[in-house]
Amino acid sequence: MKKNLQMLGRPFLKLLDHIVPPEQWKLPVLLVGGILCGLGLVILHTSNATSYLSDEPTACMNCHVMAPQYATWQRGSHGRVTVCNDCHVPHNNVFRKFAFKASDGLRHSFMFTFRLEPQVIHVKEAGITVLQENCIRCHANLINQGSLVEVTAERASHGAGKLCWDCHRETPHGRVNSLASVPYARVPRLSSVLPAWIEALTSRSK
Repeated sequence: MKKNLQMLGRPFLKLLDHIVPPEQWKLPVLLVGGILCGLGLVILHTSNATSYLSDEPTACMNCHVMAPQYATWQRGSHGRVTVCNDCHVPHNNVFRKFAFKASDGLRHSFMFTFRLEPQVIHVKEAGITVLQENCIRCHANLINQGSLVEVTAERASHGAGKLCWDCHRETPHGRVNSLASVPYARVPRLSSVLPAWIEALTSRSK
């Protein structure tokens, strides 16, 4: 039994030999590792990355270009009964939901970090599929014809039926085209990147 355990432990010990630095390098490696971890935590806090794990609509306001979409959703009928993820994230299973959130979130983060976002936002192909699914999911009781329930984004792109918003064009965002479409909208401001204790210190010194 002991021999078997030793045999099983050998690959793990070999791996440790490769990972653990020599004695003279331990302190520099710990310092560099600590600095990198600290920078990672600062970036996570500054970018408000953890907000994307929630269903809070204010998470969409981490980027200023979403102001028209947020304002028109909030003032419309959908603002009283839905949040952004009700329409823009799949709900058929939890794995697909979080895989979609992760891929979409990484793409958005990359684009907004490097200022590649367009001033006029258009939904992508994957988003169109999800939106159509969720329209039918929520409003299935209002759809009487079986053929309409079967209309998917793929079928609509081949001319086999229409997407819901081909007719319901004003739902829920109205004719949003750019940042100039709702110039006086009151939308949530980005929260401060400074911790509360630093904010308290700076406010005292003023």
